[in-house]
Amino acid sequence: MCNLYALVRGQAAIREFTGAMRDTTGNLPPLPGIFPDQLAPVVHLARDGTRELGMMRWGMPPPPGLGTRPVTNVRNLGSAYWRTWLQPEWRCLVPATSFCEYTDHQPKVPHWFALAEDRPLFAFAGIWRPWTGTRGTKADPQEGEHRLFAFLTCEPNPLVAPLHPKAMPVILHPADYRNWLSGENAKSLSAPFPSQLMALVQH
Repeated sequence: MCNLYALVRGQAAIREFTGAMRDTTGNLPPLPGIFPDQLAPVVHLARDGTRELGMMRWGMPPPPGLGTRPVTNVRNLGSAYWRTWLQPEWRCLVPATSFCEYTDHQPKVPHWFALAEDRPLFAFAGIWRPWTGTRGTKADPQEGEHRLFAFLTCEPNPLVAPLHPKAMPVILHPADYRNWLSGENAKSLSAPFPSQLMALVQH
C-alpha cells in the first residue's frame, strides 16, 4: 500500500501537464514527502466543467464498520461504497513525480519509483469527496469542512512486484486523463502501468 509519494515540479508545469485552467493552491512549494492526512494538490472538474488544481487532504473515510482510519488506497472497486465515489463528478487526477513502496518483510526498506531518473510528472487515478469533521494531527486538529482524496491501486507490474507484491498505485496515461475525469468506462483504466515505462530511483 502506497502511503508516501512526492511532487517536486513547479505549479506552472503541473497546470500544463494536467490541463488545469484554474489554480486555487496559492504558493505551492515542492513536496518531497507527502504522507496520509496531509494536504496535496489534486485536479478535478469544477461544477462549471473547468479542470481545477486545488488542495485536498489525503485519506477518505472508510466504509461503515471498518473503523475510522482514513483510506488512502482504494482496491475493491466492486464495493457499493466505493462505486458511489467512482462517478465522474468525484474522480480526480493526483499529480506526482515519484512514489514509495516498502518491502512487506522486515526490515521495511523503502523503494522509490518514477517514470525516469529525472522524475517527470505523472498522475494517479484518484477519487475525492467533501467531508465534515476533524482531521489533521492531535497537535494540530483541523475542524470543519474538508475535501478528501484517495487513489486507486491495482496488481503490481513486474518492476514493482518483486519489492511489493500486493499492489501498486494506478498511474494513468496522459491520453486517458479526459476519460478518467468524465468518461463512462473509467473503471477499465484501473490497470498496472507498463514496467518498461518506469524506473526504480533514489529519492
